[in-house]
Amino acid sequence: MNDESELYIQRAENELVAAQMLFDISSNPKLQKEQFKLEKDFTFYSTVISHSYYCIFYSAKAILIKEGIKTEAPEIHKKTLEAFETYLVKTGKLDVELLKIYKKMIVRAEELLEIFSREKGKRGEFTYKKLPQANKEPAKESLDNASLFFKNINKIIRE
Repeated sequence: MNDESELYIQRAENELVAAQMLFDISSNPKLQKEQFKLEKDFTFYSTVISHSYYCIFYSAKAILIKEGIKTEAPEIHKKTLEAFETYLVKTGKLDVELLKIYKKMIVRAEELLEIFSREKGKRGEFTYKKLPQANKEPAKESLDNASLFFKNINKIIRE
């Protein structure tokens, strides 16, 4: 594996570990109070979704670079998805299920942006208490998807 591909797969793993830690912290108020000295319960589920997406994104970048394919700004996320689909999935190099996971994560990231935009003007206590907690199930799904995606891409890259 080349150095640049290795850096991206390491970055993907960092994102996955961060997502897992934030999910665990969000799910454990006792840990929040005793280990991190937080004075109230916090949830970081939206951040888990974001880190999970970036795990998938950097994993995709790593395997593309290994194949000699680079994507750059502008629209790097769109170009990376298109290259992943065109050069790796449609050619049969990767399982189509990995593409489905990647597409789902992009949609989730866009949904979070929409939520943020809608909620920006709201100040109600109910909204702020419920929104992060409501993201627990999507966060768990995102974390599971990122883990599956990373493990498969990492295995392919290391072969």
